Amino acid sequence: MQKYKKINESNFVLKTDSYKIPHYKFFPKGTENMYLYLEARKDRDGFGGNLFFGLQYIIKRHLEGKVLNAEMIEEAEAVLGEHFINHKVFNKKGFKSLLDKHGGTIPIRIKAVPEGLFLPPRNALMTIESTDPEFYWLPGFLEPINLQVWKPSTVATYSRQCKKVIAKYWLKTSDAPLDSLDFKFKLHDFGFRGSDCWESSGLAGMSHLVNFMGTDTLSALIFARNYYGAGVAGYSVPATEHSTMTAWGEENEEKAYENALDAYPTGVISVVSDSYDIFNAVENIWGGNLSGRVLNRDGRVVIRPDSGDPVVVIRKLLDILWKKFGGLVNQKGYRVINPKTGLIQGDGIDLQTIEKILQMMALDNFSAENITFGSGGALLQKHCRDDHGFSIKMSCVQINGEEIDTAKTPITDPAKSSKRGKFSLVERSRQYLTIRQNELRPGEFDLLETVFENGELVKEYDFDEIRKLAEIKPAELANLTAN
Repeated sequence: MQKYKKINESNFVLKTDSYKIPHYKFFPKGTENMYLYLEARKDRDGFGGNLFFGLQYIIKRHLEGKVLNAEMIEEAEAVLGEHFINHKVFNKKGFKSLLDKHGGTIPIRIKAVPEGLFLPPRNALMTIESTDPEFYWLPGFLEPINLQVWKPSTVATYSRQCKKVIAKYWLKTSDAPLDSLDFKFKLHDFGFRGSDCWESSGLAGMSHLVNFMGTDTLSALIFARNYYGAGVAGYSVPATEHSTMTAWGEENEEKAYENALDAYPTGVISVVSDSYDIFNAVENIWGGNLSGRVLNRDGRVVIRPDSGDPVVVIRKLLDILWKKFGGLVNQKGYRVINPKTGLIQGDGIDLQTIEKILQMMALDNFSAENITFGSGGALLQKHCRDDHGFSIKMSCVQINGEEIDTAKTPITDPAKSSKRGKFSLVERSRQYLTIRQNELRPGEFDLLETVFENGELVKEYDFDEIRKLAEIKPAELANLTAN
């Protein structure tokens, strides 16, 4: 039974932190504009930087068009009147004026680097400023919702780092190029069930698809289509789970596998095979009684272990598959198992485990082609804003017509010091640099471009161009092979 009136989840006035609501009273009289910037302060685990992604989703979801109406203002007054005990803090007059003057659109300007760009920490990724001096407080009010770009950027960066690790061993052990379809499916998203909500799974799952094409997170397809104009951004294959195996009973394990082959007689199919004894299943069932069906099938049977130490289990299974199905030694001297079969490891997979498995395989003369990885919570969920130290800070304020550079310089933590002034981002001598706007040289291109202004998305990115920009660059590949 609904005891209280429901609150509109799309209420623009309530899309902020509580403590932002009273801030309009805290600034000096005569304040006319605030200029804020976003940066990632840290280099997480030596990744080298971060991949900027997800702002267009935030703009389309929360800022574009007419996002404010009279009902929202009245509702916010009621909610905030109860929320702030003994204080009347809501800027009702300000929001009513905002609605009257701008008709529900938001008078701010957002500049940002291109989505998909990978660049070192401590660079300005986005700037936010008001375009109407009466509403100087809007950039700060919108800080929390804009700062949520940390999540898609962090997931896209993590996924890209996994891609770099896989690429390192792919270049070492495979004859196939990095632009082959096989490589693009080497890390599959299993993360929907491990996400904290449906919307989070869509946003994070879409961020992974910037780098790879394999996913079981359907919400990711929806987000990529709706916010970035993607076609089909990711793909999957028929795959069993333990219930579809154990329903047959242990005594009918072989029949369960046969049924899977009957159900999908062609193409790639993934079959979990460790409901009981994975080593017996691979050696005596897949590699024994069913080996003829596997070899004569028009497609590939991918065997999925799902428990135990991944490095130990994969190592033993590779030896069994090589013994039972054979293969070839490629031009780089690494073993490639018969392409009619292969492995996918989806249990316990994170960046470190991927490297451990691939390192073991290389030492045992197996190509990275022989395995695909699936990752869930570690890929989409096991992240926080502090991983890269994402932060939005004010660096310039205009008071009575005078622009004043501002910064925080906490004596207890110099790493939290912020920048002063208004910024441009340029590429000089193949390095990205954040400079003051007055330091921009003639003919130099400012990578901080206006993407949103006064309620309108003025620059839109499509998913394919983001994927292209996010690709691992030749210099990065050269560094991978050198190591």
